[in-house]
Amino acid sequence: MRYVKNLWTSANAALSAGISAVLITENCTVLSVFQNLRVTMNSDELFMQFAMKEAVSAFDKGEVPVGAVLVIDGQVIASSHNNKETTGDPTSHAELLVVREGSIKTGDWRLYEATLYVTKEPCVMCAGAMINARLGRLVYGCRDDRFGAVNSCHQILHDPGLNHQVRVVSGVLEEQCAGILKKFFEMRR
Repeated sequence: MRYVKNLWTSANAALSAGISAVLITENCTVLSVFQNLRVTMNSDELFMQFAMKEAVSAFDKGEVPVGAVLVIDGQVIASSHNNKETTGDPTSHAELLVVREGSIKTGDWRLYEATLYVTKEPCVMCAGAMINARLGRLVYGCRDDRFGAVNSCHQILHDPGLNHQVRVVSGVLEEQCAGILKKFFEMRR
């Protein structure tokens, strides 16, 4: 049991170092950073950790702590966090920022092969952008029971009347994603 605990502690340290490396270089693939790591971690959880780092950055800037990363072929091609307060732009949601950057980097507005990781269920505006970008897959952390447009209030990404549907995975690192939002809003009250 002690060996397992030490292995987990070492893995967490390596994971933290690896996340920093990927976010700093942006062109480093997860497999090359972790190829010798023997701890099983779901890739959705790994990339959600990247999105959580962005949410922490938003929190530190006084922005609603939502972070997002866009991944194609196991590589982070864009990462950002909410930036509405800083820019004064109501469309500066984390999801829109990474979709824009991803389209620029790929040279194509169609993101069929991309997976977007975001810490909170997207709103109507962001869900609409995902449909328009032909996003392949969305992975989100916690629900938004007030404004969620994927499963909670609306189901835009599954609407059969639209020209595209997005595959969705929800609840990845849900407690951590909800926790930072809860802490943020408790501090604001």
